[in-house]
Amino acid sequence: VFGAYFGLTVARVLARADISESDKEGSSYNSDLFSMVGTVFLWMFWPSFNAGAAAEGDAQMRAIINTYYSLCSCVMATFAFSALVSPNKKFSMEHIQNATLAGGVAVGACADMMLTPGGALAVGAIAGVLSVCGFKYIQPFLHDKLKIHDSCGVNNLHGMPGLLGGFLSVLMAGIATKASYIEKSSLVEIFPELDNGGTAAG
Repeated sequence: VFGAYFGLTVARVLARADISESDKEGSSYNSDLFSMVGTVFLWMFWPSFNAGAAAEGDAQMRAIINTYYSLCSCVMATFAFSALVSPNKKFSMEHIQNATLAGGVAVGACADMMLTPGGALAVGAIAGVLSVCGFKYIQPFLHDKLKIHDSCGVNNLHGMPGLLGGFLSVLMAGIATKASYIEKSSLVEIFPELDNGGTAAG
């Protein structure tokens, strides 16, 4: 989130009126192809990125599973919403290359928490719709009204989904209980003395 909005601030400071009129502004077949290859690699390895900072064991397992659920839901929501908001009802390459990853961003801060599969699916769907809305409506507004030239859509992929993930992590931390983590933990199988209603000290 910091990187996204710091970059957009720099883009605003360096803004020039003729940037958006450059002949290098659009994409080409080759650039779209290479972008999609990058998207596929990012999609496959995003769960390991989210799980890398989690505690070893159950937390890392939850992070990987929750991230995959969120990414899968995000892909379906992105494809559906992209076709919905496009004038010709076709998928937009810009949405497919970027918004399909928003679920991994949004779930990143709380991926290792007790998000549950349903929660991860919901987060991914919301992130996908939010990111597509960013590309379709918010990015043109930022360019026309605030003179922020977001050439890579960082607000739509990293900024807004990252803020969503931050709020979700606060919510998940607020509603977490020791009992919910202990009763679903493999530690109970190894240390049965932990299973005493969630009141164990360590």
